Amino acid sequence: MLSKLLSQTLYEQDYPQWLETTLQKLQERDLENLDWENLIEEIATLGNEQKHKLESYLLQLLKYLLLYQHWSLPDCKNHWEVEIDNFRVEIRKLTKSKNLYNYMLTVVDEVYTDAVRQANKKSGLNCFPQICPYTVEQILDVEYLPPFTYL
Repeated sequence: MLSKLLSQTLYEQDYPQWLETTLQKLQERDLENLDWENLIEEIATLGNEQKHKLESYLLQLLKYLLLYQHWSLPDCKNHWEVEIDNFRVEIRKLTKSKNLYNYMLTVVDEVYTDAVRQANKKSGLNCFPQICPYTVEQILDVEYLPPFTYL
């Protein structure tokens, strides 16, 4: 009980030290003295942060793919290509985790809906497909850029 109380205090007062202590206890297989409550919370939070980051990058990537394909602004074309590449790099890093890759597959349609809404607001256009026109392979392919369909 005293160990748990000390861990709670350490977690609240010196987070970096709590991390170091927790890592040491895990490495030593000292499972009885782990601060389980905070460790579980930290792991859950970490997983949620990674999912949120993936969704955020995917949203930006899809929005820029739509703008690149449908909005005729020559001065922005190169900027959008760079942004598309940047977001693909970040997504590729995250989806090295099979879990996050599979998660992406489950949220791509929902995220695409948000991307359409943002692309509409940014461009003033209302021409974007309501169903994602890009395959997952195209979304992740660093060489793929959609064909221009400027209206």
